Amino acid sequence: MKKFQAIIFALIIVLTSFSSFAQNKKLSFQQVYLFAEPRLFNSPLQILKWLDDENYLIQKRNPFSIVKVNAKTGSEEIFIDFSEYDDILLEYELTIDSRIAVSNDYKGYLFEKDDNLYYFNIDDNKVIQLTNQKAKRKNPTFSPDGKKVAYTINNNLFYVDVNKQIETQLTFDGNDTIKNGYASWVYYEEILGRASNYRAFYWSPNSEMIAFLRMDDSPVPKFPLYIADGNRGKLEWEFYPKAGEPNPNVSLHIAHIKNNKIIDVEEDNSLDQYTAWVFWTPDSKELFYQVLNRGQDHLQILAANPQSGKSRFIYEEKQDSFVEFFEDIYILKENKGFILRSDKSGYRHLYWYDMSGNLKKQITDGNWTVTKIVLVDEENQKIYFEGNKDNSLENHLYVVSFDGKNLIRMTKSEGTHSTRVSEKGSYFITTYSSVTNPGFTELCNSKGELIKVLLERKKEIFNEYEFGKVELFKIKTSDNVELPAMWVLPPKFDKSKKYPVLFSIYGGPGGKDVRNSFSMFLDRFFISQNDIIYFVVDHRGSEHFGKKGMSLMHRNLGKWEMNDYIETVKYLKTLPFVDTTKIGITGGSYGGYLTCLALTQGADYFNYGVSDFPVTDWKLYDNIYTERYMDTPVENPDGYKQGSVLTYADKYKGYLLITHGTLDDNVHMQNTIQLIDKLISLNKDFEVMLYPNERHGYGFPKRNHQYREYVQFWFRHLLNKDFKLEEN
Repeated sequence: MKKFQAIIFALIIVLTSFSSFAQNKKLSFQQVYLFAEPRLFNSPLQILKWLDDENYLIQKRNPFSIVKVNAKTGSEEIFIDFSEYDDILLEYELTIDSRIAVSNDYKGYLFEKDDNLYYFNIDDNKVIQLTNQKAKRKNPTFSPDGKKVAYTINNNLFYVDVNKQIETQLTFDGNDTIKNGYASWVYYEEILGRASNYRAFYWSPNSEMIAFLRMDDSPVPKFPLYIADGNRGKLEWEFYPKAGEPNPNVSLHIAHIKNNKIIDVEEDNSLDQYTAWVFWTPDSKELFYQVLNRGQDHLQILAANPQSGKSRFIYEEKQDSFVEFFEDIYILKENKGFILRSDKSGYRHLYWYDMSGNLKKQITDGNWTVTKIVLVDEENQKIYFEGNKDNSLENHLYVVSFDGKNLIRMTKSEGTHSTRVSEKGSYFITTYSSVTNPGFTELCNSKGELIKVLLERKKEIFNEYEFGKVELFKIKTSDNVELPAMWVLPPKFDKSKKYPVLFSIYGGPGGKDVRNSFSMFLDRFFISQNDIIYFVVDHRGSEHFGKKGMSLMHRNLGKWEMNDYIETVKYLKTLPFVDTTKIGITGGSYGGYLTCLALTQGADYFNYGVSDFPVTDWKLYDNIYTERYMDTPVENPDGYKQGSVLTYADKYKGYLLITHGTLDDNVHMQNTIQLIDKLISLNKDFEVMLYPNERHGYGFPKRNHQYREYVQFWFRHLLNKDFKLEEN
């Protein structure tokens, strides 16, 4: 027995030593920032959609195909094998990877070659050239029935009939100033969103009409962007309305395909307001659209008759702070009303209205947020949605009846979930992770029970690396607000040592930096493995605190963010293992703004900062975003002054690195220039790195340089040593 115990003890020692050895690899700079091998994660599963209540489609690479999977049996069958069509596509020098649009049934594919459009249909197995005139066709979009394609050319709206190959022009007044179906910059950035790619036209469900926004930029001041290439350089002019300046004139129209007739939607063009976010009724008989006043505190939903353009009032919402456009109105069939996700109660919840805007039922309620409508099962009157009911750090799938009863959480595993639900809710697929687990993609039944693990995100090699310890916790402020926080402690953390701290923030209104999810960008682990505590905290204007929290930021951007970040530093200074002389902070865009503010207004608490493409004065930023939170400079002069980094430049005493792209069309480099001019006049020391011809954020290879500068800065200032690339 003693001999057996000795063998077991020796075996335990060997296994323990092997485990220790197996988990002591360090991340390299190239792995983390240049995405070099070895990769630690499997590629995500490409789930296209649920076909019905039992089958879903996934896209595979080997072979390149779309596969139909039966959720009940797990059986797979080829839905489309793209290799079968390689030869016919190659005759036209096309490949399936070069497609620019796909029809709803995944049978029709659109390609662009030599400034013309080509169409390929799986069933017909042939390529058709749709257009014969060279032109830059922007945002080609299939009609719902897949028989037509709409797009814009030189800011005019066109469509082409797939079967007849006839291209039809619908508008004729487009130019550099007038845009039909193509968004003005400020609408693209602040209303329609970057995912729109400037598209401002919308097919009706019956494929017979196209609603589109017409934008006239003539009132909007231009801003110059300088390109320094060549001997003399050149200017790029952008229609960019800054805070308090005029907006584009916008109107809504409906193009009828059968007779090429344009119907103007009835609006009061004398009002200074925003028009956007249209939704067709399922029967194509009405077009819901929204108008928001310039002050952004009064929104109306109206419905237009597409035959006459006449509008009727449906719903309005007013708030003391601001109202935002509804981006996911769900209109029920057979005139049974619509589902609205509104934050008017202080948190975003679901409401059911009839077609005249009368409230039928508030479906959800409480101090938590409905983050997304996933599926509306009209037949069984159920809504599947994602939200943070049980924990603001997480996101889960829930189901609730239209009457607000039987609210059930469907996802079981802790963490942040992103889900897809089958047609009637019999199954769902969830992809989730937590701060300590890269996560899984799983197939579950209607009870939330696991049927099958479809993908584990981490590879086996992941377990060979030594990661810092991630912890979620809360920090209570002096006025008893509990701020969500997260840190990554160094792998061999020793409480008896002193560690520098690096804040990583975005911090914009309603944002959420702290969440129970795994970051596939491993920067936080690279920083922590080099004996720096990586730290994240959310202020009281973040999503955790709902619209109630966001409203605190109205007319005073910068105030509560800095208040809460400073309160957090005060807490960190009570910890014996924190080096209070080395508190760093970094962020980009709004996070760049707060980084600059931390090194000026908060200079007694923050020592070092890396600020990427920051706003430095809200008078320099676009009017829609800025006025939503700040009103105009004339209406709120004190708020603009108190929110400007320039106001506190004389307090600067740490060390700051600012980076900016010279062609940034979002946050103009003017912001950085005005700040550094102020700092120079005050004889302050700082660093600036400009990235020629880069926009808002940097593409490769210049991003490689930016990442190296970022890491070198923190090594130099927080660790007092040089970063040597070859050693990592």
